[in-house]
Amino acid sequence: MAVRHQLIRRSPREVWAVLADPTGYGEWVVGPSESTPLDDDWPEVGARLRYTVRLGPWSADGVTTVRHRETEKELELEASFKALGTARIFLQLRPWGEQTLVVCDEHPLRGLGGALHNPAVETLLQLRHRGMLARLAKVVERGGAGARRA
Repeated sequence: MAVRHQLIRRSPREVWAVLADPTGYGEWVVGPSESTPLDDDWPEVGARLRYTVRLGPWSADGVTTVRHRETEKELELEASFKALGTARIFLQLRPWGEQTLVVCDEHPLRGLGGALHNPAVETLLQLRHRGMLARLAKVVERGGAGARRA
């Protein structure tokens, strides 16, 4: 189970605003190059977004579904990527003075990803989370996912 944390120099409300923008996931999540909401009520439980992963000329889509949420506190997602199966991603926002400690906990649930889960995969997840949480901090600290487009 890959667990990692990042202190972000903004309030939980500001971090949540980025998590609540389904079009911004491609800016901070390591892997997807873009994301598109499939439902209008993200991040309500059951809402989905489609994401695209690109490697050179190759690309493939996956779907992420909200499984649990507590506004400005917790967001639990299930990411599904075709033959690899699904993974649980749990983001917890803890107030830390005027800042936010974000804790990310991810592990495979079903499919090939779960069957092949081992210490090497765990190490790759840790590296992915390090980059992802650093990118999340940059997006939040510069003013949100839409700040670059504004």
